[in-house]
Amino acid sequence: MEASYDPEQNPPLHAPLLDRSSPRTGRFAAVFACLFSLISLLALIINQTQQPFEKVQPRGVAEGVSAKSNPSLLNQVPFNWTNAMFSWQRSAYHFQPQKNWMNDPNGPLYHKGWYHLFYQYNPYSAIWGNITWGHAVSRDLIHWLYLPLALVPDHWYDIKGVWTGSATILPDAQIIMLYTGETNESVQVQNLAYPANLSDPLLLHWLKYPGNPVMVPPPGIKPDDFRDPTTAWLGPEGTWRLTMGSKFNTTIGISLVYHTTNFRDYELLDGVLHAVPGTGMWECVDFYPVAINGSVALDTSSFGPGIKHVLKASLDNTKVDHYAIGTYAPKTDKWTPDNPEEDVGIGLKVDYGRYYASKTFFDQHKQRRVLWGWINETDTETADLKKGWASLQTIPRTVLYDNKTGTNLLQWPVEEVESLRLNSTMFKEVLVEPGSVVPLDIGTTTQLDILAEFEIEPLISSTTNEIGNCGDGAVDRSTYGPFGLLVIADASLSELTPIYFRPLNASGGTLKTYFCTDETRSSKASNVFKQVYGGKVPVLDDENYNMRVLVDHSIVESFAQGGRTVISSRIYPTEAIYGAARLFLFNNATGVNVRATLKIWELNSAFIRPFPFERDSV
Repeated sequence: MEASYDPEQNPPLHAPLLDRSSPRTGRFAAVFACLFSLISLLALIINQTQQPFEKVQPRGVAEGVSAKSNPSLLNQVPFNWTNAMFSWQRSAYHFQPQKNWMNDPNGPLYHKGWYHLFYQYNPYSAIWGNITWGHAVSRDLIHWLYLPLALVPDHWYDIKGVWTGSATILPDAQIIMLYTGETNESVQVQNLAYPANLSDPLLLHWLKYPGNPVMVPPPGIKPDDFRDPTTAWLGPEGTWRLTMGSKFNTTIGISLVYHTTNFRDYELLDGVLHAVPGTGMWECVDFYPVAINGSVALDTSSFGPGIKHVLKASLDNTKVDHYAIGTYAPKTDKWTPDNPEEDVGIGLKVDYGRYYASKTFFDQHKQRRVLWGWINETDTETADLKKGWASLQTIPRTVLYDNKTGTNLLQWPVEEVESLRLNSTMFKEVLVEPGSVVPLDIGTTTQLDILAEFEIEPLISSTTNEIGNCGDGAVDRSTYGPFGLLVIADASLSELTPIYFRPLNASGGTLKTYFCTDETRSSKASNVFKQVYGGKVPVLDDENYNMRVLVDHSIVESFAQGGRTVISSRIYPTEAIYGAARLFLFNNATGVNVRATLKIWELNSAFIRPFPFERDSV
């Protein structure tokens, strides 16, 4: 059912957007200052008899992988979370295990009518450790069924962890799984596994190659800097290639290249696929082709005219996924970025928010490339242990080359998510004046799919160049922005998460636009990591500002301009939950009116549960 909103018959209400001078903010700051003084006094008394806190290393670093915890939150005053709050935080249509810890997506593939997702999983706890491969299957990438563990650490070459890996489907339909294992001596090695029964649609049982490991750290590469093999691609002479991340001289991020004809024996090539100084350790590297006409996805082994290649790396130093588009020379196995100023690690990000360890696969069933990404928690391990789970995966996204800009990828939620849409509401040309907030009365707002388009009407002329990006959040005003949505907000705006555009005057009278999410007021809890995320987004002359936002309790995924810039956020409100959550438009610009047109769907929950082995469901 679709409802519509007529602004002439139902004029919008206006309320002032909270800013730095808000009385409410001032009262809160005064109370906080008093509490802080009291806590500081108590800490001073305690410290007279105790040694200072020892700096805690993030979980996972000592084991040779990227950080898997937030030790900076340990000294924050614990928030008194309730079971109702924890229950609300769990997503309704994003994939996550029934319980315990999850991180990187591994080896996604399509086989005999089922999509398979493997993932880093701790079967014993909600914190990182004891890493195995969890396994789930789906008919549509939305509704998932949990299966038994696929790979467990049970050999000397992976006894300290079955880490990230990728699947390669051969022309004869064989499935090759290469993964990183940590040995009994803490050395990262690459191992081979394959299905025990290829005719099994569920791929329930996996065999490890008796000759593992098939690759060990080469000379010059440290034993803990050698991980995460990619999907292999076939070269012009019939030899398979794969790449994996490492670093050289501690600061140069590199992508090594190996050749193989049988996936048991490998030859390391001289040189590297690519290297970028100053980017540090590369992990979870991804490498795949895109068609420059922007209309179709390509098999990983595609190359030739009309094709660019994407090189992506997860940077261990910054915990950010970066990508660049360039040209691959298969005869030399070298890749060159189109724009060296936006090379891997110094330019475009896959996602500008809380996002890491992404991996794509070519979906031969629907001829599309599908992207997975891990979104971890930004609260404390104590809270995760109490609620019994940690982390989730993004909604799977399709990936295409943006042939309008020629510089970006376009990421978009897979079409299957639209099957969750329930009733919808239309809002047409809602006027949002400078410094105002407009409530959108749509009922329940914790599971939404929002399409929004904005037109700006300048009220004053401005020729002064404005410097900055997302500023200090939605309170940082400029002539043309920020404007956008307030999601998961309570009625008093004491908790809110703005998602917004911030156009800035640039040289020559042009506008440079940033797309941003401001988490700083998303929660009243102090021991939650909250920041302003965002990056540049190209807005072409014939385009209005547009965004799509998927809201699913504590996870918000936002897509600007058809997916040129994407931001994932984790939020933990204490009051804006259940029926108290609201949705608003806002315009905190000083010199423009904004007219917004929206279509908003309430979304159903996905069915994510154990596989019903008692029934013949295959």
